[in-house]
Amino acid sequence: MVKAYYHLPGLFEFYDFYSAFLPLFREHREYFYDWCDIGSVYGAPADCIWGGGRAGFGDDDAGKVLDLMKEYGISARLTFSNSLLREEHLLDKKCNALCKLFEEAGDTQSESVSNSNMQDKSIKDIQENNVQPKAIQNGVIVHADLLLDYLKKNYSNLYFVSSTTKVLINFQDFLKEVKREDFQYVVPDFRLNKSFDRLNTLTQIEKDKVELLCNECCWFGCKDRKNCYEAVSRKNLGENQKEHICKSPTAEKGYRFSEAMKNPGFISIGDIENKYVPMGFSNFKIEGRSLGSALILEFLLYYMTKPEYHINVREEIYLDNMLDLF
Repeated sequence: MVKAYYHLPGLFEFYDFYSAFLPLFREHREYFYDWCDIGSVYGAPADCIWGGGRAGFGDDDAGKVLDLMKEYGISARLTFSNSLLREEHLLDKKCNALCKLFEEAGDTQSESVSNSNMQDKSIKDIQENNVQPKAIQNGVIVHADLLLDYLKKNYSNLYFVSSTTKVLINFQDFLKEVKREDFQYVVPDFRLNKSFDRLNTLTQIEKDKVELLCNECCWFGCKDRKNCYEAVSRKNLGENQKEHICKSPTAEKGYRFSEAMKNPGFISIGDIENKYVPMGFSNFKIEGRSLGSALILEFLLYYMTKPEYHINVREEIYLDNMLDLF
């Protein structure tokens, strides 16, 4: 059976959370669906001018973060999807240093395998068979072609992901992006998620490149999405501007998973298991870098954890008999 691979938020932002969750995911694989695994964790530390999508707030040491991902055989992705970069921004020392570190960390992954086809081994394989992937390549989520060209030239051992911040709503524009050899993955706008007839016209190679955003809470009828992302790009560049005001009818509530589930573009666990995976799609993105770790846990319970083990995972992560909510 084809596996579903989740690309999870908060590489820097939720380091402590993943430090608790990943050992549990390895040691108690029976708690989790055997048809899914973790493909990558993405994010960016605070004060990265190349950052986009959301303003990064993680402040954990990059070396420590990469060591954690390496230990569990998971690809680490930098979210560098600023859409408004200019030539002078390419020389930023912090962002270049991160790219160099991510590239080197991918190159130095353990190579203790006897079979060249073992590079896609899951955490379950690592646990049961004591094998390691040949290499875990790290990547960068990119919007600006200016940055993409620079990264290809200077950090060619990283892979690249076309960001959902491009707001690819037109299917032909999305298809053109999928056909670009620059990208290993392409994340379309969530409003293409249910275009099943058109998605099914893709070749299997093309389907393998598609990474579908599952849990977007943005208003399905939003016409201001690109402006919202550009406001974040300006903020990361330190440019003064008026705060972007979301025009969604439910904006005052903030992100609520229960509301996201009502979104026409929402991809449920049933959709993944019974619709997308049988169609040949295997990559699914979970958003949530700007949320709290409690909500990230709820996402992982919903998408990855067998219902009968939800309480076990909660108890291992945070729940004890002395915890008060009020």
